[in-house]
Amino acid sequence: MYKITLKKELTKDIKLFGVEAPHITHNAKAGNFIVVMPDEKGERIPLTIYDWDREKGIVYMVFQEVGLSTVKLGRLNEGGSIYSISGPFGRHFHVENYGTAAVIGGGVGVPAVFPIARALKQAGNKVNSIIGFRQKDMIILGEEMKSASDSLVTATNDGSYGVKGFVTDALKQMIESGDRPDIVVAVGPVIMMKAVSDLTKNYGIKTIVSLNALMMDATGMCGGCRVNIGGTTKFSCVDGPDFDGHLVDFDGLMSRLTSFKEHETEAMHKCRLDTEEKNG
Repeated sequence: MYKITLKKELTKDIKLFGVEAPHITHNAKAGNFIVVMPDEKGERIPLTIYDWDREKGIVYMVFQEVGLSTVKLGRLNEGGSIYSISGPFGRHFHVENYGTAAVIGGGVGVPAVFPIARALKQAGNKVNSIIGFRQKDMIILGEEMKSASDSLVTATNDGSYGVKGFVTDALKQMIESGDRPDIVVAVGPVIMMKAVSDLTKNYGIKTIVSLNALMMDATGMCGGCRVNIGGTTKFSCVDGPDFDGHLVDFDGLMSRLTSFKEHETEAMHKCRLDTEEKNG
């Protein structure tokens, strides 16, 4: 069992947890992920490591309550415990001085790009970050991203905060204004990463994306997280999660992500019925 030292609500359905897990913080690096089980009967949830405190042995994670297991996780409280945390998994982000880096986060992809932006800045890169959300009340970690960047643009679809439009609009403006990045890193919804990769391919800019394929064991044994990269099958848990965005079969990835949608809906419905029955 792993003690929850911090619980913070970032939006109505996005939470930040700090958890005592020194075995994770000892080796954690930007781009790694962990696998969490909220209780002994819960499924294994892969979550990107948002931050860590090696001295205190605390790992920080941000998640959105979108399915039964993340809802269960969100019901846990500060002072309570998470049943299991394993990791770190995945290949960490390859950091070097590229020159100018554009770091792009969409929605709950922002916690994943935060440590990458920080590591790139520490390596001497000029870091221009873009974060995108549907509307103002969904914005998370704006100040944190600002601290890890040389410049920060916040885009909202409806224009309720920052610039109106998508992250690709802000990226295109950045490129064409003369501040062309040497590398682009994008993490967020698959459709967003696809749009960013399509745009940068036209400009010939190296682009790295982090794929959120379905995972079960996170060791490459189950094959559930397989993705098509340039015509070759890779496993995002051991070969990734970072890949060349210009080689990813995004359409295939989006199709696989809907594989268990009906089962998840059924599980959420049963959970609501059980909760209503307990509450009378």
